[in-house]
Amino acid sequence: MADGDPEGAEGGSKRKEKPRHRSKKKAAAVDESELLTVPDGWKEPPFTREDNPKGLLEESSFATLFPKYREAYLKECWPLVQKALGEHYVNAALDLIEGSMTVTTTKKTFDPYAIIRARDLIKLLARSVPFEQAVRILQDDVACDIIKIGTLVRKRDTFIKRRGRLLGPKGSTLKALELLTNCYIMVQGNTVSALGPFSGLKEVRKVVLDTMKNIHPIYNIKTLMIKRELAKDPVLRSQSWERFLPKFKRKNLKKRKEPKKKNTKKEYTPFPPPQPESQIDKELASGEYFLKERQKKRKRVEEIKAKQADALKKRQEERNKAFIPPKEKPAVKTKKASTEKKIDIEAIKEKVKNAKKKKLGALPMEEVKLKMAADEKKKKKK
Repeated sequence: MADGDPEGAEGGSKRKEKPRHRSKKKAAAVDESELLTVPDGWKEPPFTREDNPKGLLEESSFATLFPKYREAYLKECWPLVQKALGEHYVNAALDLIEGSMTVTTTKKTFDPYAIIRARDLIKLLARSVPFEQAVRILQDDVACDIIKIGTLVRKRDTFIKRRGRLLGPKGSTLKALELLTNCYIMVQGNTVSALGPFSGLKEVRKVVLDTMKNIHPIYNIKTLMIKRELAKDPVLRSQSWERFLPKFKRKNLKKRKEPKKKNTKKEYTPFPPPQPESQIDKELASGEYFLKERQKKRKRVEEIKAKQADALKKRQEERNKAFIPPKEKPAVKTKKASTEKKIDIEAIKEKVKNAKKKKLGALPMEEVKLKMAADEKKKKKK
């Protein structure tokens, strides 16, 4: 019994440990999410010589090629590049024969990440980014992203159209994207170079890739504008924004016209099709094979005569169609005068008598008397 007790205790302890592991996982997930949120106004302290007083053990170097058309600009701005990198104790060399730029660390270099920033600087200069913008990569809170878009679309014409959507009319779309992401964006050839904070670079990459997938950048710009307004509200900052963001539906393109004749495939069968009947087989089935030659000829003649009779009948019917009178429209029946209203015969008789008394064109008696009285008055006045 004593041996069984510790086993039972061990089993109980194992059972109790499971929820502890789950709670640890939940706590870890919560901690990670808290680490992602950076407090307002917090900045990472700069890396100084005191953090690495002995410097680097080995020399590191990076080189990149640049196109021929950038040669003149790089010649002009190269002293400024050397000066900017000299502050971080990094050497820069320009080789115009090979068409390359090289950056190397020195014995005085104390920041191990300075060579990575110098590499990004020469990459941006090779991708047509002006020196005034490219030199910002040496700052701690600035990063860069070079997005390759040349292989995302097959057809060259389609690629040029979609790349033009990124720029917009007179560069308005690109300018709006720069303002919303706080990034500098340069569209050059088969690449898009972006320079700015990490959060902005993430949004820029998403917009560029969506544009190459035939999603217009205006939709993503609208979403970014809403996110920008929501981030200002301290209450909504910690909540989910899915209810506020617009959901755009894809419009299905018109289906292509179906062909009139469809080639439908027959069901596959391992058996071959049945052999067609020969003329002898047909004659055997109808019994014609056993008839004599005279009887066969007579039968053929009868069939020909029957066909001729049918054709003649059809022709005669077509000729007779011209003599068939067309169907006349039914005559409209005249409505009988309604005898409901009774005619006043006496009133009509009186009207006729009055008309007979009057002479055509003569005035009535009352008007004649008035005229005669007026004439008499005129004579008396005279």
